[in-house]
Amino acid sequence: MDQEKVKELLQEALQENESLYLIDLQFLANSKIKVIVDGDSGVSLSECMRISRKIEHNLDREEEDFSLEVTTPDIAHPLTVNRQYKKNINRILKVKTLTEEFEGTLTEVTDDHIMLFWKAREPKPIGKGKHTVDKTKVLTYEEIIEAKVKIIF
Repeated sequence: MDQEKVKELLQEALQENESLYLIDLQFLANSKIKVIVDGDSGVSLSECMRISRKIEHNLDREEEDFSLEVTTPDIAHPLTVNRQYKKNINRILKVKTLTEEFEGTLTEVTDDHIMLFWKAREPKPIGKGKHTVDKTKVLTYEEIIEAKVKIIF
């Protein structure tokens, strides 16, 4: 399988719709190619089909037989690309670092970090009982081991 040719065709297909971006490209056993794409506003089935056709129609099955799967990240797939974080601003994320886990609303995304916001109940500084406080946490992408959107039904 000419992996460079596949990468080139995939790049051309993504350039035709600038709202789409690559999440993962895998070359698996038995000549299986798996492409995971996402979009700033989601990805339609017709876009997945267009990308698949762009790749498939420009490779020679006589030369090597292959299977091609073009898909979008499922709900359990962690966020891996900066643009995924941007499209999920104001959603609740579960973020794991080496030492802690955070759950909060994604309020800010930059090129080097994200910011989460949540409310917590803490003991009052003076007296008995608890009060609600606003919390924020800035995390760099290097700190993040896994970040997933929390789905609320």
